[in-house]
Amino acid sequence: MSTLNINSKYRMPSGYDIPILGFGVYQTPADVTSDVVQHALNVGYRHVDSAVAYHNEAPSAEGMKKSGILRADLFFTTKIPPRQMTYDNAKQHIENTLKVTGFDYVDLYLLHAPYGGKENRIGAWKALVEGVQAGKIRSIGVSNYGCHHLDELESWIKSTEEKDGQGKGGILSVNQIELHPWLARKDIVEWCQKRGVIVEAYSPLVRATKANDPLLVEAAKKYGKTTAQILLRWSLQKGFVPLPKSVTKSRIEENSQIYDFELSEEEMQKLDTGVYEPCAWDPTVSHD
Repeated sequence: MSTLNINSKYRMPSGYDIPILGFGVYQTPADVTSDVVQHALNVGYRHVDSAVAYHNEAPSAEGMKKSGILRADLFFTTKIPPRQMTYDNAKQHIENTLKVTGFDYVDLYLLHAPYGGKENRIGAWKALVEGVQAGKIRSIGVSNYGCHHLDELESWIKSTEEKDGQGKGGILSVNQIELHPWLARKDIVEWCQKRGVIVEAYSPLVRATKANDPLLVEAAKKYGKTTAQILLRWSLQKGFVPLPKSVTKSRIEENSQIYDFELSEEEMQKLDTGVYEPCAWDPTVSHD
């Protein structure tokens, strides 16, 4: 049995730790966000994944504060909006996030998508780097980046460091992408894992579209688990940081109960479907 539990963390390239299980608030209405975040934290989650584009940073922060758990023991992620990738916009969003959340710092700030062209992507990244230097952000990363986007960023970081010195290009700590057995993205995962970049899995439950899939049902029966729990366990065993979202309290609890069983190697292999079926958008393939 692997030694993972609800308190497990991974060390990011930045040197900070990230809790392995995240609570996603995508499409969670602002008026219920505070309540479900509090519930998730009471259950044992310590990591909340929001974004400027979700319009729920403030209630996410409110739920974190109302939980009574020390800020230092909690982890908050947000993201620069996909269609606003410029240096100036990113600077403004960083300031605004601190203002609306009332936090002194953001644990992880990501670029939400590789849009806007190279110059704007790099500009937005620069703003994140400056946010880290100013103590406003602890760790930075990207979301929805394909290998070609990652290569572009890596070469910019390297050339900046050659010019300005170690660490001046920023440290890429995370790439958050859609990941599940029907979209395993081995190329992107390998790129990241080779470099110690943490891979976060959004839509790890395939938006409930595979709830009755025979591949999952068999394992669910065997372990007395739900198919959602099988999917989250797959994610954990792949070394990912899954970000399940739910507004249903019983499901929020259920999604955290994934540490008392382990899928066999054979079961993991069965879930290696080899298909490429995004259930959300797919900016990883964009070439603007």
